[in-house]
Amino acid sequence: MTDPRQDRRLLDAACEIARDAGRAILEVYGRADFSVTRKSDDSPLTEADQVAHGIISQALEKLDVSLPILSEESLPADHATRREWKRYWLVDPLDGTKEFVKRNGEFTVNIALVDEHRAVLGAVYAPVLDRMYFGAVTVGAWRSDGGGAARSIAVRAEAASPLRVVGSRSHPAPELAAYLAGLPPHKITDMGSSLKICLVAEGAADVYPRLGPTSEWDTAAAQAILESAGGRMIDLAGRPLRYNTKEHLLNPHFLAFGDQQRNWLAPIHSTSDRQNRN
Repeated sequence: MTDPRQDRRLLDAACEIARDAGRAILEVYGRADFSVTRKSDDSPLTEADQVAHGIISQALEKLDVSLPILSEESLPADHATRREWKRYWLVDPLDGTKEFVKRNGEFTVNIALVDEHRAVLGAVYAPVLDRMYFGAVTVGAWRSDGGGAARSIAVRAEAASPLRVVGSRSHPAPELAAYLAGLPPHKITDMGSSLKICLVAEGAADVYPRLGPTSEWDTAAAQAILESAGGRMIDLAGRPLRYNTKEHLLNPHFLAFGDQQRNWLAPIHSTSDRQNRN
């Protein structure tokens, strides 16, 4: 059983580490030019990703040497090793590298603690905005701006009318248009990185349908915050998103939402029914 006092200590530490990484990222971001390379999947990699990874990894190791660390910028342990992990850190040192390269400010540092396949604690820091979202399922969720006092956040328990949908700025998916067609009147806002899930967590958006590829480090920290704020993230079969359950590290398509009385999967099912009839 987790200890709320211990979780709060780890949460505060994760926020401090995320902020330190964010300062280093801003040093690179503020340059007139910085190098961008391509990883094997053709996604961009910058010096900021690597610097942030080093800061976070070293700090988390000092915090608790017994907890393994899985970061986007490290070679992942093989599945045989990972499946023995009960509790570990899951990190994206710079989520939204495309947004970083575009210089639109919509990128984050993501640090999550996963316990028995569930993201239970998370810190998401947006360096340009100087905004921290953080939460743990045992203690709640908060937002802090400019290093000021934190305020508690919660999802909107009853969805707005028109619905407020948040979508990916850099990763549009054709499936999203089909999903939106099945919704009642709505407004959509494009956003980068894990900030999309955080908007749902603080009640500024009702739903984030992610019908394209993501990796586990993209979502874990924000999912912990969302669930700490009363929301949910489910796959298209209605199951909660879980971590380190399979050999690869890709997420299924998912929905993140606040209002748990609404059937957010209905547009998915109606689209499938139409396709089957055709």
